[in-house]
Amino acid sequence: MHQRRRRDRRPSLREASAPGPGPSYRLPASGADVVLVGFFSAKRKDFETVMADAAARLAAHGGRVVVRIVQRRGVSGGGARKMSLPYSSRTLLSQGKAGQVADLADLVEADAVVFTNPLTQHQRRTLTALFGRPAVSITDELFNFD
Repeated sequence: MHQRRRRDRRPSLREASAPGPGPSYRLPASGADVVLVGFFSAKRKDFETVMADAAARLAAHGGRVVVRIVQRRGVSGGGARKMSLPYSSRTLLSQGKAGQVADLADLVEADAVVFTNPLTQHQRRTLTALFGRPAVSITDELFNFD
């Protein structure tokens, strides 16, 4: 009549462990070459000050900013509604700007790419793979200065 239910031998998806916080990136003690990238809305007028403060913070911890790149949203088209939104949820930047950052980082042989904006874990992984070097946010607690 009633058959006993067989237990499924496949591993459960719920048993998978949650991903950890990810690797911690460290700049060498001194002389690390860094590409500094900032994403700003066109409404924000103090972006140069934010970039200068980030460069000073990196310099205080032994990093040397070799290239500064700014992505402005809303300067040319796009509409006022979208000004504060990233161009891409995967990379924060537009496709062209991400390619430009990768090319410049290769050209100057940078040790890391540091963003002034907070990055999600997914963005960090995607950008690190795209650039071929650690891509982190200056606001990350994962980014340890040595």
